Amino acid sequence: MEEITKDIIKLAARGDSNAFEKIYRSASGFVYNVALRTSGSYDTAAEITQEVFLKVYEKLSGFRQDSAFNTWLYRITVNTSLNVLTRNSRYNCRVIDINAVPDIALTESPVHERAEKNAENDEIQRLLNLLPEEQKACIVLRSVEGLSYKEIAEALNVNINTVRTRLKRAREMLVKHAPKGVVNQ
Repeated sequence: MEEITKDIIKLAARGDSNAFEKIYRSASGFVYNVALRTSGSYDTAAEITQEVFLKVYEKLSGFRQDSAFNTWLYRITVNTSLNVLTRNSRYNCRVIDINAVPDIALTESPVHERAEKNAENDEIQRLLNLLPEEQKACIVLRSVEGLSYKEIAEALNVNINTVRTRLKRAREMLVKHAPKGVVNQ
């Protein structure tokens, strides 16, 4: 994620649409990636991303810049992801995402490499789906986004020891259910 300056944040908080667009362009990939990893669905990730940026737009004027903007954004993203997943879990149905099916004719890699990569991604997502939402959020922020324990604690608004415990339990669950060689501790 590209650095978002305090000046851009101030301008966006005052309603400058160009400044807000810079924030969106810089951070939307990160938000979508976290949402995709926590939800396992392209459509849900898009829904979460939209909700996150609506919240950012509404709450940006209240951002005091006491903490880093990225930390504030992580917190909004994870909380929104958890809320959407909880809301959607009531419907508990699986829908096949037609967009998830790769267009083999447009790929440049050989078919078998693409199939292996898809199978690997499916296995990773299957393992992530075994985790409780709080543990999944910690794993995604640590392993996918590379945040420190302190950054995760700030993003989730929990104690750093809670982060350690959630990561430990998540890793134990992943190792227990993963095929040999898929999960690295």
